[in-house]
Amino acid sequence: MDKLSKEEVLHVAHLARISLTDEEIEKFRVQLKVLMDDIDKIKDVKDYDDEMMYTPIEDNTRLREDIVGEMLSAKDVGINAPAKNGSFIEVPVMINE
Repeated sequence: MDKLSKEEVLHVAHLARISLTDEEIEKFRVQLKVLMDDIDKIKDVKDYDDEMMYTPIEDNTRLREDIVGEMLSAKDVGINAPAKNGSFIEVPVMINE
């Protein structure tokens, strides 16, 4: 099959909510068939075990256990702050108004 049928092209155009001229329909009969053939080739490609691959490397991150420790006081937190306003730490403005 070298072309899609006119009805198939019109169906795709309807789904895309576009109108096509007769010339465009003829042009897309061939182009859409080529596209469909390429998609079939991609479907034929087999991967190692047909399992979804989320990352190309295996994730062996070692995480430490989350242990609750002592909380810092506001005074201790503010010791290294470059700018303070009362008990608040001042930070540079990052959003332009």
